Amino acid sequence: MIVTDTNIISYLLLPSLYTESVDALFQIDSDWAAPVLWKSEFRNVLALFLRKKIISLEKAMQLQEQAESIMIHEFDISSSQVLTLVNESTCSSYDCEFIALAHHLNTRLITQDKKLLKEFHSTAISVSDYLSSYTEKP
Repeated sequence: MIVTDTNIISYLLLPSLYTESVDALFQIDSDWAAPVLWKSEFRNVLALFLRKKIISLEKAMQLQEQAESIMIHEFDISSSQVLTLVNESTCSSYDCEFIALAHHLNTRLITQDKKLLKEFHSTAISVSDYLSSYTEKP
């Protein structure tokens, strides 16, 4: 199981520069987890696409349903864990929820967020680095 942030979920379902590599990630490990917060964040991504008229309401609802079927592992995160991470970094409490979950599950957070990758380098890993480490294993 890996923790993925909302951007990774978005890249899987919406066209982006990262869609191909995130699809490869999903083929390797489709057991994704996230804090419950991901749903609100993903709805916000869909809201942006709706307002820019990139997708229809029907498509947004379909994508939300698809995302929810993929993200079957949702977790509530302890506020004390999140606030401790906030205190140790310059990251938002939203971002720290994903790091806290990765710590809780003793796994990695897959993200493209440069700040998370820099400040939590032992927990956060980019898609390309994760894919490289996976292909290097015997």
